Amino acid sequence: MNSVLGRRTRILAATTATAGLLLVAGCSSDDGGDKATANGVPVVKAGQITTCTHLPYPPFQSEIGGKVQGFDVSLIDLVAGDLGVKQDIVDTPFENFKTGAFLNSRQCDLAAAGMTITEERKKNVDFSDPYFDATQAVLVDKKSGIGSFADLKGKKVGAQAQTTGEEYVTSKGLDPVSFESSDAVINGLRTGQVQAVVIDYPVVQGWLKDKANADAFKVVDNLNTGEQYGFTVKKGNTELLAAVNKAIKEAKADGTYKKLYEQWIGPYDESAATATPSAS
Repeated sequence: MNSVLGRRTRILAATTATAGLLLVAGCSSDDGGDKATANGVPVVKAGQITTCTHLPYPPFQSEIGGKVQGFDVSLIDLVAGDLGVKQDIVDTPFENFKTGAFLNSRQCDLAAAGMTITEERKKNVDFSDPYFDATQAVLVDKKSGIGSFADLKGKKVGAQAQTTGEEYVTSKGLDPVSFESSDAVINGLRTGQVQAVVIDYPVVQGWLKDKANADAFKVVDNLNTGEQYGFTVKKGNTELLAAVNKAIKEAKADGTYKKLYEQWIGPYDESAATATPSAS
């Protein structure tokens, strides 16, 4: 769920990812199995919340100075803090987020990867309340002559594999070139492999903060697809789901959400902080 650009579309080449790569400081301890808890909430390993993600996907999660940081990371840190533990992060293929494989095999407690909530994905995982409203952006080289999504017919369009961006492009009758990560998507545009990319706008927004990028590339269309991001837990893990929803709700109420949004994403708009509905 999408780079410096990239979003929820990931086909992640079959490299099982560094399942043991603990990129965010956390308490190491022996696996407590089913008996391990954090403030009464069952966890995979005692003393920590283990989070599966897919890197890189800035500004939601990416490695900065040897440490994984970002908007998603900061929000899950709030959950860990409420439970009295630290967060450990495992980099995994995005495909497993859709199936819930790493949650079901107890390699992770939850998944945080800028993932769009969809009915299809709900069949395999339980989603938190939405924590971010997302749109798709059409990014092009300023010299391309492309002025909107309508101009993409007959053009080579890139998107991240297995993401909603890719699904949207396909649904409009286009045949996108699939890339395994947001970084690969933008690199495809840079190197001329594609003439435009459709990717999550927050990713583009962060990427264009770099003047060199902004001088050469531009967003020519914003596609309001009604997407919302959610964190996921193994189906039936009601205790952890409640803890995640509580942290999201409290962060929005006390101003922490706004502070983190402005730190990682940009100017805060109330519409971006979707009202917290009942759990998805």
